[in-house]
Amino acid sequence: MSSFIPFDRSQPYLLPSDLKSWLPADDMAHFIVAAVERVPMDAFCVPVRTRGKAQYHPRLMLALLIFSYANGTFSSRRIERARYRDIGVRFVAANLHPDHDTIATFRRTNRTAIEAAFAQVLLLAHETGLLRPGVVLIDGTKIDAGASQYRSLRYDRIRALRE
Repeated sequence: MSSFIPFDRSQPYLLPSDLKSWLPADDMAHFIVAAVERVPMDAFCVPVRTRGKAQYHPRLMLALLIFSYANGTFSSRRIERARYRDIGVRFVAANLHPDHDTIATFRRTNRTAIEAAFAQVLLLAHETGLLRPGVVLIDGTKIDAGASQYRSLRYDRIRALRE
């Protein structure tokens, strides 16, 4: 008979006070947070609010977007969901929880500044050796392939045509 490790899903956990201790030292989240700290925030547009809830800092929102894009998450709603499920996203967002509308509004109002900052972070990653040079697509464009089902041939059909 095999033995199993005992588990109890109702057991309360004592989480560490610092999310950094949950991530490995070489995790991409550490690099993105450090890289975004070096990006100048002059180009970012932040509307002035006199009432209501305080806004999220543009540096936090930028780091959240870059980390999410680097992990293949582009939808604002999926980024919002990941803030609760992914430790890396929680660390980058400083355990804060901006909603999908806030993320989408920030992305829409600061599109050119985000593109420039993303390029700076990519150059920094290349300089530090974390990124190999190549093509990086960040807009999610899908390109149709040149081969359609009518153009592709089976191996036996190619042989018949060749003969």
